[in-house]
Amino acid sequence: MTDEAPLIDTTVPHSARIWNYWLGGRDNYEVDRVAGERYRSVFPGVVEVARASRGFLLRTVRHLAGPVGIRQFLDIGTGLPGAENVHDTAQDIAPDTRVVYVDNDPLVIAHARALLAVGPPGVTDFLRADLHDPDAILRGAARTLDLSRPVALVLSGVLGHVGTYEEARSIVGRLLAGLPAGSHLTLNDGGSGAGCGRFEAAQRAYNDSGAAPYHLRTREEIAGFFTGLDLIDPGVVSCPRWRPGPDGDPAATGDLDVFGGVGRKP
Repeated sequence: MTDEAPLIDTTVPHSARIWNYWLGGRDNYEVDRVAGERYRSVFPGVVEVARASRGFLLRTVRHLAGPVGIRQFLDIGTGLPGAENVHDTAQDIAPDTRVVYVDNDPLVIAHARALLAVGPPGVTDFLRADLHDPDAILRGAARTLDLSRPVALVLSGVLGHVGTYEEARSIVGRLLAGLPAGSHLTLNDGGSGAGCGRFEAAQRAYNDSGAAPYHLRTREEIAGFFTGLDLIDPGVVSCPRWRPGPDGDPAATGDLDVFGGVGRKP
């Protein structure tokens, strides 16, 4: 990765940095903490949602790298690194796993440079690209991944950045069209219409703050992203319900308004 990252704007809250704050990270600014607390004051359960989303992501990566045997991951909208990341999780199971992270946030890019300098045992790369340009993402990913072999496409809490559902469906379809049979999609996102008006109210207030808006979608809409794929049991469910470990996810049990699933491209 050689592209120069743009300057970081610390005057406007950013979803990746707020997410980092909710998960207990340090890679955020005062403007993000203020926005995060304002959001939480309306919807206190958002921290549970964030943790459940992260737990789902890591469980699905373990499943795909383990029993399924996937050795290539394309993580789009990766966000800021945490204590455990896609490459850590997958390469712990299979050190030869190749991982490409994709994001366009300058703080994420700065962390990616540091991450890549460490040199994990597998091949890990970072691509600066925009979710709205699937063709550019696939071209860039092909420098590291063999797109003639199965790939796990990771879309965790990112499709809400796409304004319309139709465009989001199109982006997912175009990405999957560039991947071979046997590839898998792991996708999760915050949901609306599940009885938690506070979640929707908090998101509306955030969207009105001047930050880049994020669009919550219903469980049925999230399930629609898997059209044409073979869903892995238990299907598209509240994230804590997707194959929980013996201890479940920390502080995230039962049904939450965050939904996800894993599907295989036939």
